[in-house]
Amino acid sequence: MDVLLVVIVVAFALGFDYTNGFHDAANAIATSVSTRALTPRVALLMAAFFNLVGALLGTHVATTIAEDIISIGDVGPHEGLVIVLSGLIGAITWNLITWWLGLPSSSTHALIGGLTGVGIASGVTVHWDAIWDKVVLPMVFSPLIGFLLAFGLMVGVLWIVRNRPPARTQRRFRLAQTASAAAMALGHGLQDAQKTMGVIVLALIAGGFHDPDNMTIPLWVKLSAAAAISAGTYAGGWRIMRTLGRKIIELDPARGFVAESVAAVVLYANAYWLHAPVSTTHTITSAIMGVGATKRLSAVRWGVAKNIGAAWVLTIPAAALVAALVYLVLNPILT
Repeated sequence: MDVLLVVIVVAFALGFDYTNGFHDAANAIATSVSTRALTPRVALLMAAFFNLVGALLGTHVATTIAEDIISIGDVGPHEGLVIVLSGLIGAITWNLITWWLGLPSSSTHALIGGLTGVGIASGVTVHWDAIWDKVVLPMVFSPLIGFLLAFGLMVGVLWIVRNRPPARTQRRFRLAQTASAAAMALGHGLQDAQKTMGVIVLALIAGGFHDPDNMTIPLWVKLSAAAAISAGTYAGGWRIMRTLGRKIIELDPARGFVAESVAAVVLYANAYWLHAPVSTTHTITSAIMGVGATKRLSAVRWGVAKNIGAAWVLTIPAAALVAALVYLVLNPILT
């Protein structure tokens, strides 16, 4: 029974990874598509490829998810697997709700909220200090830094090109967006696919198939998570893409390039330096707002930004509540 449950949990983890891919595909390519730097299909192919590459470039974020959110060593293998499964269902449910509404919420925080909620409901250890340091603080500061960096860099770019021919300059930035979109997709794979790797390792530990003292990520886990998020990315995410690419602000190629470049840098810094699972959605959205504010503050559609902000605030508690309810239903049935 435990072996079957492990297979089910791994399947749900890869299902979450797939929803993460199509939910967050807009993160990497919405700006490039909206400025016509890339066609939608070419952008999706490129994003899928670089998500795959990025997923294989590190394991720091995966280790954080596997070790620093909840501990399931105090419960039996069966209950531990039910805990992980419930957390995943909570995250997937919130992903699908926000995707349907076209809101670019965070798959990262949906997963962390799901694990935290089920941790509270099941009574296992929840690492609140680590959640504060590696989730809450980056959740607050990464979008703020993304906004300020994007605003400052955009002001500098506008000053540098102030005397250049506008049409030729925008054409060059449109070409440069190919590189910045690839960098953003790489960062998305580096961050988001690793979170699924961490959950799969957590499930393997619960089922007794992985040494809890050895946080080496098995190769098959890396490859399956990378493939799932890449496939999900290629499937698209058109509802959210329209919100990011058009509804926040009308982007031009220069602003699209700056927003993507800044967001990618923030993602890399958190993955390699802080080992923090930050939201690619929060980062690119705040960067888009930052470059948009250089036109004038009224150029940003703050009503749309307010709705996005509400989804951000609700993500962790909503996913936590769903996961806790799922656990309370599933635990008596499966244990």
